[in-house]
Amino acid sequence: MVGKKRKIVWDDVAKEYLKKSIQFIKQDSPQNADKVKGAIRLSIKEIPANPERYPMDKYRKSNNGSYRALELYGFRISYFVSDNEIRIVRIRHTRQEPLYY
Repeated sequence: MVGKKRKIVWDDVAKEYLKKSIQFIKQDSPQNADKVKGAIRLSIKEIPANPERYPMDKYRKSNNGSYRALELYGFRISYFVSDNEIRIVRIRHTRQEPLYY
């Protein structure tokens, strides 16, 4: 549903993975770490305006379309769309072995 404003909620595991990933990138390049973090946060912030913009999450078992995913800078961000919120459920690097959930 385009235009319906939903609140963004982060699962703790997704938040922690992003934090550790940014810290890892920052060891080699603080500028790139800031760039990646900013781009991911901006993309997530834009999801509520059009949650169906990104494709269904192909790694979600029994997905009825409520789970979607976007890929940015080598990270796959999976999120759940409900009537009231967008829940960021997981973030994984695309070079990791895919996990079905």
